[in-house]
Amino acid sequence: MSELKNDRFLRSLLCQPVDRTPVWMMRQAGRYLPEYRATREKAGNFMALCTNPQLACEVTLQPLRRYPIDAAILFSDILTIPDAMGLGLYFETGEGPKFKYPLRSATDIEALDVVDTERQLTYVTDAVSLIRSELNGEVPLIGFSGSPWTLATYMLEGGSSKDFRRSKALLYDQPELAHILLDKLADSVADYLNAQIRAGAQAVQIFDSWGGALSHSAYQVFSLQYMAKVIGLLQRESEGRRVPVIVFTKGGGQWLEMMVETGAECLGLDWTTDIGAARARVGSRVSLQGNMDPSVLYAGPKAIRAEVNRILASYGDGTGHVFNLGHGITPDIAPENAGAFFDAVVELSPKYHVA
Repeated sequence: MSELKNDRFLRSLLCQPVDRTPVWMMRQAGRYLPEYRATREKAGNFMALCTNPQLACEVTLQPLRRYPIDAAILFSDILTIPDAMGLGLYFETGEGPKFKYPLRSATDIEALDVVDTERQLTYVTDAVSLIRSELNGEVPLIGFSGSPWTLATYMLEGGSSKDFRRSKALLYDQPELAHILLDKLADSVADYLNAQIRAGAQAVQIFDSWGGALSHSAYQVFSLQYMAKVIGLLQRESEGRRVPVIVFTKGGGQWLEMMVETGAECLGLDWTTDIGAARARVGSRVSLQGNMDPSVLYAGPKAIRAEVNRILASYGDGTGHVFNLGHGITPDIAPENAGAFFDAVVELSPKYHVA
């Protein structure tokens, strides 16, 4: 593997000194870029793009050619694990992901096997290896997975949901069965992330997209403890460096102190939590990632720059901040507005890192 030329992202995750705040963007490879749309059209459909390592590599690298980004993130989908479990993932235009065979009974759940990534998801590990090679040490590569709870919601609902009625009914009515499912998913997520680390991922993020839909007590029992289990099973060193873990629970700002206990190096924040207040709560025990509202990117460059400046000032001096959006960039953002976001972080953050 090539020597890493820009490691400020990894250093910030570990609260080590850096020259400026590193920046990347969730969904930075995506539909807001015309070159992405052209590559997806070439692939034929979204799943064909995800399962082709060469094309997945191409779209991973596209934003790095445009912007001063400090990390690449594997282009894939969080639902590859349920698909490998036999649920039949497909996408309908305008409706998002769906499953041909959602979980509908105890028998369905008990029949699930833990995923063997090296055998069942080789297209993902092949993509990771290829991306690492093509990056040639320019920036680190982030691997990722959905959290066990988030994956379970899709598997139980059959796709996206507004109320999670099947998922919540299971955890309240049949908690033992919910734990069987979440245990299998935690083991699968750990296997999946470890395979990505072996293939070359230098940090990993767990996307707990729907943890914020749970009650205070249910979050601890059905989401947080399974993320902690995953982290406890992960390979934490590779190529002589620590492999940092980022946990991102959308809507999880009230649980930051508990999230620290998972063993993650970094907590991702959505835009509903003030990053300065979050820093005061967690201290230097973890780094923080975030947390600009993606909708700010609909505004002009002046407003984008002002909001970047406000968030940097809220966090304050010193390391431990990875700048990001509070959720993924939306498809209809102008690429030049994304550019204004990245440029503002690069230009405005060095003054917060003067020794």
